[in-house]
Amino acid sequence: MANIEERIAQWEQMAASAPDDMAFFSLGNAYKDAERHEDAEAAYEKAIGLNPGMSRAYQFRGQCLIKLGRNDDAAAVLETGYKTAAERGDVMPQKAIGSLLTEKLGKTLPDVSEAEAKRAEVEASGDMILDRRTGQPQPKLPDPPMRGPVGAFIYANFGQDTWREWIGQGTKVINELRLDFSDPNSQDIYEQYMLEWLGVSKDEIESAE
Repeated sequence: MANIEERIAQWEQMAASAPDDMAFFSLGNAYKDAERHEDAEAAYEKAIGLNPGMSRAYQFRGQCLIKLGRNDDAAAVLETGYKTAAERGDVMPQKAIGSLLTEKLGKTLPDVSEAEAKRAEVEASGDMILDRRTGQPQPKLPDPPMRGPVGAFIYANFGQDTWREWIGQGTKVINELRLDFSDPNSQDIYEQYMLEWLGVSKDEIESAE
């Protein structure tokens, strides 16, 4: 795997050539790992501006703001992120954001009962799913798009429109980074991009098994 400086350079190049939410989120992660919290916070802010539904970006941006001593700003970001995570069914980010609000900042959790009721109503229909990336109802995928736990998780949490959008984004990733799928490292990079674009962590997938 690439070292931290190589990762930063890779994501900076991607953010410059294809400045979408995924590129800035990945760049923020690299900066955060390098403990460049101010740069990371700015990258997450850009990711949220491009995709207001990216709940994990709210979580990580809030963490960076706390590290920077900007607790009032952190609280505002995290409260919005908590509501966003509830709307999309992002269980682990919602729990993590809730812990930051209550344990780090001493705040009361926002009321999200209406969002949770809406999600339950959509999912009860059978043919539709409340897509985690958009927060909107979408037709369910006919089958898991790939084998294994990752495919099963995508099938259970994302709709057809979002998956079609990812196929286009994935093609861009392959071309921009010149990925070779005969190389396991390239396969790992592609999967990392896919999960970050969807807003999912490996831990979340493993806990859902």
